Amino acid sequence: MFCFSGPQRQQLFPQLQNSHMPLFSPERVCVCVCVCVSQFFVLCHGLVQLAQLLVSGYLKASISTIERRYGFSSQKSGVLASFNEVGNTVLIIFVSFFGSRVHRPRCIGVGAILASLGVFLIALPHFISGPYQFTGMNSECPAARTTSHEDVFPVLLLGQLLLGIGGVPIQPFGISYIDDFASKRDSPFYLGLLFAVTVTGPAVGFIMSSVTLRLYVDIDKLSSDAIPMERSDARWVGAWWLGFLLAATFLFLTALPYLFFPRNIPEDTNDPTSEDLASKKSEETQEVTLLQFLKSFPRTALRTLQTPIYLLVVLGQVCMAAMVAGLATFMAKFIENQFSQSASVSNMLIGGIDIPSAMLGILLGGVIMRRVALTVRGSALMCSVVVFISILTAIPLLFLGCSTPDIYGVTKILAPGNSSCSEEAFNPVCSSNQVEFRSPCHAGCSSSAPRHVTSSVVSTQIYSNCSYAGDVQPRSCGSGCSNRLVPFMIFSSMTCIIASLSQTPSFMMILRTVKAEDKSFALGIQFMLFRVLAFLPAPVLYGRAIDSTCIFWGSKCQIKRSCHYYNLDQFRQRFLGLQVFFIAGGMLCFFLSYLVIRKNAKQSEGPANGSGIKERDLQNSLSQQMLLKDPESHQDAVEKV
Repeated sequence: MFCFSGPQRQQLFPQLQNSHMPLFSPERVCVCVCVCVSQFFVLCHGLVQLAQLLVSGYLKASISTIERRYGFSSQKSGVLASFNEVGNTVLIIFVSFFGSRVHRPRCIGVGAILASLGVFLIALPHFISGPYQFTGMNSECPAARTTSHEDVFPVLLLGQLLLGIGGVPIQPFGISYIDDFASKRDSPFYLGLLFAVTVTGPAVGFIMSSVTLRLYVDIDKLSSDAIPMERSDARWVGAWWLGFLLAATFLFLTALPYLFFPRNIPEDTNDPTSEDLASKKSEETQEVTLLQFLKSFPRTALRTLQTPIYLLVVLGQVCMAAMVAGLATFMAKFIENQFSQSASVSNMLIGGIDIPSAMLGILLGGVIMRRVALTVRGSALMCSVVVFISILTAIPLLFLGCSTPDIYGVTKILAPGNSSCSEEAFNPVCSSNQVEFRSPCHAGCSSSAPRHVTSSVVSTQIYSNCSYAGDVQPRSCGSGCSNRLVPFMIFSSMTCIIASLSQTPSFMMILRTVKAEDKSFALGIQFMLFRVLAFLPAPVLYGRAIDSTCIFWGSKCQIKRSCHYYNLDQFRQRFLGLQVFFIAGGMLCFFLSYLVIRKNAKQSEGPANGSGIKERDLQNSLSQQMLLKDPESHQDAVEKV
């Protein structure tokens, strides 16, 4: 026998601790092998989830850099950021059907290898697109036109598609495998560790990007003394591709152990309970064919969505997920532009403050539910209250920002003598009195000389004899209100903590308001709606809102590129206004679910000899819904709550 079952292990462990059983006896070896296989699988799954989610966080952290490198609009970047959900959404239905019918560890391993291939493809454009060509003082167009971003965008989309498809089996197959073969005592602990990793992964991705983006994009093609600009230059592009190579390698290595795990951890053949459970699982697996599953899908989905409480709670979660998807994709870009911070610093703030704040809120929400023992009605009320409070902490963010500074050549027009400056010129320079010009030409500069910066071993230009500014430095002057960044991050982290308090109670509401046989399907519908209504459209919507605030689009050889300057007031109001809008939508849905639960409770309780409504309103509201749909599940629904 490869390993003992749960009951056998419980019988053997006391013997292992209290007897003089030989060190290498078969019993001791079998117990140790069984425990080690489960624990090693949890370790491997934690690592592969960390690698997968690290990629997700790193992509969002690098999105503004990729924009600048290939001239994408924010809307196009939103499409790129959400495209991995396409393959994920299409295949997640089949995962729910084939979950117990396939070799789950090998499926996870193959999926992770496919995902790592997708990540390698995301980094590929750096190696096929040639050196980074930035706009200089004269913005001359070479005879060979520069490569359009249209050439590399399909490669990036394909990489994202493979990443999404490969990631489909990782979490559901891993969780079900652990739940099936770990002991009942250990399973919740193992799953808790994995859920913690799901939040830690993106944070690691943001922090890793803060390191790689400090390196010049073509560091593999240029010597250190040939780097043409400093990090303070508005045209700086960091080594965005390096993190993808590291993450892809990490993901590939973590996938290999899955190819050697057994399909099942064998159970005790002498234990009748194990045999009964195994035969029952086998019967359940064989009684439904794929065709029957697909035919029953619309009917089961309609029945699930006809539960008002379930529908309202899921819509509330969709609103919150849309807010998170948009902010996660473009918050770093917002901080860069609004407070004149580098991409490296912006990503460090998000990975070190905002994401841990969200993690803390999720944990506190679970602690509150456990301490207070909230019912479904209490959970709905808690979600409504905490989301409403998060609106109050999010509104001040609309006013913590900067106005668009005066930029000569963009918001200010100079004397007619500057009409000879190229319309495509973009090389921001800043004078000693903090006046910004779009290029040295717009400042009237007539000469330049190289300036070597020994600390970072780069060579830049310093421009002199400027008609309008004297000597200027090749950098942006900034928005001039970076001192507001600290209060902004304080209110932002408060909003993250408070809004995240609703995640655990809203999730438990879903589990408690659907029929037992529909629970797994209801969760599948929930995650599908997340993808279709939140993760797919939200980044595109946020990107379109950001593009609408652009006041100067870049171009190179008459090819439109990314936006160089935004109206900062409009940027802040529209970007954070969407945040408030989605939070308000979530609050409305949660509050309506509370009203529905309370109404159902009153109707089912009825007058009680003038004594009013009893405290059994929750059980009665749930019982009423189940009784109308399935009388046999009426008692089960009451006992569940």
